[in-house]
Amino acid sequence: MSARDILVQEAARVRENAYVPYSNFKVGAALRAGSGAMYSGCNVENVAYPQGTCAEAGAIAAMVAGGDTEIKEVAVIADSPEPVTPCGGCRQKLAEFAAADVKITMATTGGKQVTLTMADILPGAFNTHHMSNT
Repeated sequence: MSARDILVQEAARVRENAYVPYSNFKVGAALRAGSGAMYSGCNVENVAYPQGTCAEAGAIAAMVAGGDTEIKEVAVIADSPEPVTPCGGCRQKLAEFAAADVKITMATTGGKQVTLTMADILPGAFNTHHMSNT
């Protein structure tokens, strides 16, 4: 089994733990950090919708809590007819820790997969370069 397949499998496993009483749309995410460790997260809804947490954000929080700050690969899975990309906010969150060439695999529970790079899903990402005065 490839490293990518293992990430997708972990994303699918954690997806089952999603707390989605309002949308019933479970999402799982798994990422491999620079250290080689794997971290995962699932979406967690809240009755006050903006207070929910995306799966990708949960995986990133677990990674940082685990002492890692570099993403090497990501997998996201949902029960959808087509692979679902991370939302705009999560794209920016991923870009904080992932280089432009990091692979993001988006999968469906039915087996469809699409793999793009971080630069593909967030071209022109806002980063520290934009904050430079020089």
